[in-house]
Amino acid sequence: MATSTRPTLLKLPEILAELGMSRAAFYRMRARGHAPRLVKLPNGQLRCRRADLDAWLESNEITQAA
Repeated sequence: MATSTRPTLLKLPEILAELGMSRAAFYRMRARGHAPRLVKLPNGQLRCRRADLDAWLESNEITQAA
């Protein structure tokens, strides 16, 4: 039996908890184009692929100079 390899879709409260920010702050960041890529479902709910969130976090990582 084949296993499905569908990407994990995170709900907005899960994203907010992981980022440690409020919904309002997230929507402000999204309006400025600085939020991770989201998927809008037919019912209007927003989801984020785990891979997209991880990539976004990596791209916003600050490395300290030695």
